[in-house]
Amino acid sequence: MGPPPPSDAPQALTIAQIAELAGVSTATVSKVVNGRAEVAAETRTLVESLIRTHGYRRQKRRASAAPLVELVFHELEGAYAMEIIKGVERVARRHQLAVVLSELEGRHTPGLGWIEGVLSRRPTGVIAVFSGLTETQREQLRTRDIPLVLVDPTGDPGHRVPSVGAANWSGGLSATRHLLGLGHRRVAVITGPAHALSSRARLDGYRAAMDTAGVPVDPGLICAGDFNVADGLAHARRLLALPEPPTAIFASNDAQALGVYQAAGEAGVRIPEDLSVIGFDDLPVAKWLIPPLTTIRQPLTEMAAAATDMLVTLARGEALAQNRLELATDLVVRSSTAAPARR
Repeated sequence: MGPPPPSDAPQALTIAQIAELAGVSTATVSKVVNGRAEVAAETRTLVESLIRTHGYRRQKRRASAAPLVELVFHELEGAYAMEIIKGVERVARRHQLAVVLSELEGRHTPGLGWIEGVLSRRPTGVIAVFSGLTETQREQLRTRDIPLVLVDPTGDPGHRVPSVGAANWSGGLSATRHLLGLGHRRVAVITGPAHALSSRARLDGYRAAMDTAGVPVDPGLICAGDFNVADGLAHARRLLALPEPPTAIFASNDAQALGVYQAAGEAGVRIPEDLSVIGFDDLPVAKWLIPPLTTIRQPLTEMAAAATDMLVTLARGEALAQNRLELATDLVVRSSTAAPARR
């Protein structure tokens, strides 16, 4: 039996070959590969372009990854972030990994300078929460063998990027069915941002429940919002001031539900006697509200732990059992929902 035929696949380039094509020194290419800052922007762009086009072949074994997990949030505040951090920390501790936190100050993709810092630290991997990376940033991580996992991704991660999310559509369906089952027919919903798939899925679940029950959806009861307290407050004020206000409000996260509680208090509306409220997340504060909040439990800590397990598996060079993991949501009934008052 003769030797195998030569492969037609092009060979990735070494640092020296990339340097020759770019017309720069091997030291400059090495700085780009390792995320060093002291390289002109045009040169960096040219070298990264060559790496994306031809690939990068190391001539010696890759330096060991630092025992770090880069955890990236679009916004680092509130109980949502704390639940994610707890899940990541739980698994990271087991593997003797430290956790480095980054905040994107409300953006959903990292800005200038972020990727260079990551490349210079050489972490075990990156977890991005309710955010994503640009195609260029993902490619930069891939060419350096730094795995990436998304938690609660804002857009469609596709099959190339591993991700962990929750069953948002069935959560929205369960929340609305619960209110309909209590007898509510004027059910309002405050959504999250339109660009977030989780938000759209929860709204679609709401629509499906209303349609299945044969209850027409009033467009005036659908409020396009964001996942924050101020948004819930502003929309609930408008809803409660309507000539025919809703008897129930489905807030797409617990932070919005807090805003609804505030608006109800201002208007002298009692929960649940005059208005039923249901949230989404089941953050620790939900059970301490007065009355305790009925909500959909999104297993944030478990989602983060699962993502970290996936990251460790990828860092070992092992294949994942599945690239997309979706954890179940559950209805948690407390005291903020009841049958509508007779009018």
